[in-house]
Amino acid sequence: MPDEDTGGEAPTTAAKRLPRKVYERELRRLQIELVRLQEWVRAEGARLVVIFEGRDAAGKGGTIKRVSENLNPRVARIAALPAPNDRQRSQWYFQRYVEHLPAAGEIVLFDRSWYNRAGVERVMGFCTPDQYRIFLRQCPIFERLLTEDGILLRKYWFSVSDTEQQRRFADRLTDPVRRWKLSPMDLESITRWEDYSRAKDEMFVHTDIPDAPWYVVESDDKRRARINMIAHLLSTVPYHAVREPQIELPPRPAARGYQRPPRSEQTYVPDHAATLTDVTDPADRPGG
Repeated sequence: MPDEDTGGEAPTTAAKRLPRKVYERELRRLQIELVRLQEWVRAEGARLVVIFEGRDAAGKGGTIKRVSENLNPRVARIAALPAPNDRQRSQWYFQRYVEHLPAAGEIVLFDRSWYNRAGVERVMGFCTPDQYRIFLRQCPIFERLLTEDGILLRKYWFSVSDTEQQRRFADRLTDPVRRWKLSPMDLESITRWEDYSRAKDEMFVHTDIPDAPWYVVESDDKRRARINMIAHLLSTVPYHAVREPQIELPPRPAARGYQRPPRSEQTYVPDHAATLTDVTDPADRPGG
């Protein structure tokens, strides 16, 4: 069955996987540029919102991690909202997302966003047909208000084929550190593949607008997806390198008679690492 997100074209396959060395070299370069983007956002008082959407196991989380891992958490933060509580369900739908929007000099990465209503809520029946129709009508207006106010809004849809999604789910099932990612909702999405396809198509019809277009990221190869998404994001923001302040390390002052307390008076973490390897390995010696 072809992936509807690729228009029937053959998705990127594992055989075409970006080589690790090429990936790591380019990721390093792009992450340096992301830091420059961050400094520009802070210096200019810009506000940047990046939305990550797509099917379960499409690679959104891994990409967000690579985008944010070298950024200042006081400038760039991740918004991954839990299910709404009873009070939030009674609010205007967009209200709880508004409070997570950036102030001047901030970047917010939405790990899923207000588009929950057009996806999982629509497919799983968590919203009424009227709520869904209102969302499709209000969402373009809401996003135009954001962009008219100067917010830089970027929306990325991570497209994964059914076979690759199934493989990733199977990997999660056997991986003890990723098994928690395999939620009942993920399992349900396997049986509702075409329902999600139709919901995504209808969402694009109503919300792929000139003020806030959707950008599709082919994500069967996670390395390519991360590189392509970050490179594209950087290309769409008119940032420039900000002059860094000159910093010089002060000279370390001379000792003034400080005596460290005996080590026996403090409780140290056991050296578990020493049980894992031979510390006398020649490769670990200075110059080895």
